[in-house]
Amino acid sequence: MFWRKKKPAFLTPQITDQTFNDQVVKSQIPVLLDFYADWCGPCKVLGPIIDELSEEYNGRVLVAKVDTERNPQLSAHFKIKSIPTMLIFNKGELVEKYNGLVPKPNLEEILDAYLTEEENQ
Repeated sequence: MFWRKKKPAFLTPQITDQTFNDQVVKSQIPVLLDFYADWCGPCKVLGPIIDELSEEYNGRVLVAKVDTERNPQLSAHFKIKSIPTMLIFNKGELVEKYNGLVPKPNLEEILDAYLTEEENQ
Protein backbone atom coordinates (compact mmCIF):
# COMPACT_ATOMS: atom_id res chain seq x y z
CA MET A 1 0.00 0.00 0.00
CA PHE A 2 1.01 3.61 -0.38
CA TRP A 3 0.53 4.41 3.28
CA ARG A 4 2.31 2.99 6.23
CA LYS A 5 0.53 1.64 9.19
CA LYS A 6 1.48 3.44 12.34
CA LYS A 7 2.93 1.30 15.03
CA PRO A 8 0.41 1.01 17.87
CA ALA A 9 1.05 3.62 20.51
CA PHE A 10 2.48 2.34 23.77
CA LEU A 11 -0.10 2.73 26.52
CA THR A 12 1.30 4.13 29.73
CA PRO A 13 -0.26 2.27 32.67
CA GLN A 14 -2.83 4.13 34.76
CA ILE A 15 -2.78 3.55 38.50
CA THR A 16 -6.06 3.93 40.37
CA ASP A 17 -7.14 4.04 44.00
CA GLN A 18 -8.07 0.35 43.60
CA THR A 19 -4.90 -0.88 41.84
CA PHE A 20 -2.27 1.07 43.80
CA ASN A 21 -1.42 -1.67 46.34
CA ASP A 22 -1.12 -4.45 43.76
CA GLN A 23 0.82 -2.47 41.17
CA VAL A 24 2.97 -0.11 43.26
CA VAL A 25 3.35 -1.35 46.84
CA LYS A 26 3.93 -4.96 45.75
CA SER A 27 6.15 -4.02 42.78
CA GLN A 28 9.55 -5.70 42.63
CA ILE A 29 10.89 -2.93 40.38
CA PRO A 30 11.15 0.84 41.00
CA VAL A 31 8.01 2.87 40.27
CA LEU A 32 7.60 6.43 38.99
CA LEU A 33 4.07 7.83 39.35
CA ASP A 34 3.02 11.01 37.58
CA PHE A 35 0.04 12.71 39.26
CA TYR A 36 -1.75 14.80 36.62
CA ALA A 37 -5.09 16.23 35.48
CA ASP A 38 -6.40 16.67 31.94
CA TRP A 39 -6.92 20.42 32.44
CA CYS A 40 -3.35 21.07 33.68
CA GLY A 41 -1.10 22.83 31.14
CA PRO A 42 2.26 21.73 32.58
CA CYS A 43 0.88 18.17 32.84
CA LYS A 44 0.24 18.23 29.08
CA VAL A 45 3.89 19.13 28.53
CA LEU A 46 5.12 16.38 30.88
CA GLY A 47 2.67 13.73 29.62
CA PRO A 48 4.54 12.79 26.42
CA ILE A 49 7.81 12.57 28.37
CA ILE A 50 6.19 10.17 30.84
CA ASP A 51 4.83 8.14 27.92
CA GLU A 52 8.32 7.90 26.38
CA LEU A 53 9.90 6.87 29.69
CA SER A 54 7.18 4.28 30.25
CA GLU A 55 7.97 2.65 26.92
CA GLU A 56 11.76 2.98 27.23
CA TYR A 57 11.90 1.55 30.77
CA ASN A 58 9.16 -1.05 30.27
CA GLY A 59 9.93 -4.14 32.36
CA ARG A 60 12.73 -2.42 34.31
CA VAL A 61 10.82 0.46 35.94
CA LEU A 62 7.06 0.91 36.17
CA VAL A 63 6.40 4.41 34.86
CA ALA A 64 2.70 5.13 35.29
CA LYS A 65 0.16 7.93 35.62
CA VAL A 66 -2.44 8.79 38.25
CA ASP A 67 -5.37 11.00 37.23
CA THR A 68 -5.94 13.16 40.31
CA GLU A 69 -9.54 13.88 39.31
CA ARG A 70 -10.47 10.19 39.17
CA ASN A 71 -8.35 9.01 42.10
CA PRO A 72 -8.95 11.42 44.98
CA GLN A 73 -7.92 8.92 47.66
CA LEU A 74 -4.36 8.61 46.33
CA SER A 75 -4.09 12.36 45.87
CA ALA A 76 -5.26 12.96 49.44
CA HIS A 77 -3.10 10.18 50.92
CA PHE A 78 0.09 11.59 49.37
CA LYS A 79 -0.97 15.21 50.00
CA ILE A 80 -0.73 16.19 46.35
CA LYS A 81 -1.16 19.98 46.48
CA SER A 82 0.06 20.88 42.99
CA ILE A 83 0.40 19.05 39.72
CA PRO A 84 2.31 17.68 38.04
CA THR A 85 3.82 15.83 40.98
CA MET A 86 5.96 12.74 40.57
CA LEU A 87 6.52 10.15 43.27
CA ILE A 88 9.21 7.49 43.15
CA PHE A 89 8.76 4.23 45.02
CA ASN A 90 11.40 1.60 45.58
CA LYS A 91 10.48 -1.76 47.14
CA GLY A 92 7.02 -0.41 47.94
CA GLU A 93 8.31 2.62 49.86
CA LEU A 94 7.99 6.25 48.83
CA VAL A 95 11.56 7.51 48.40
CA GLU A 96 11.35 10.76 46.41
CA LYS A 97 8.84 13.47 45.47
CA TYR A 98 9.17 16.06 42.69
CA ASN A 99 6.79 18.94 41.98
CA GLY A 100 6.50 20.65 38.61
CA LEU A 101 8.23 19.93 35.34
CA VAL A 102 11.38 17.85 35.49
CA PRO A 103 13.37 17.51 32.24
CA LYS A 104 13.56 14.06 30.67
CA PRO A 105 17.37 13.71 31.10
CA ASN A 106 16.99 14.38 34.83
CA LEU A 107 14.23 11.78 35.14
CA GLU A 108 16.38 9.25 33.25
CA GLU A 109 19.27 9.95 35.60
CA ILE A 110 17.03 9.39 38.64
CA LEU A 111 15.59 6.14 37.27
CA ASP A 112 19.00 4.86 36.18
CA ALA A 113 20.31 5.43 39.71
CA TYR A 114 17.63 3.11 41.10
CA LEU A 115 18.33 0.51 38.43
CA THR A 116 22.06 0.62 39.24
CA GLU A 117 21.25 0.28 42.94
CA GLU A 118 19.08 -2.78 42.19
CA GLU A 119 21.85 -4.40 40.08
CA ASN A 120 24.43 -3.89 42.83
CA GLN A 121 22.38 -5.72 45.44
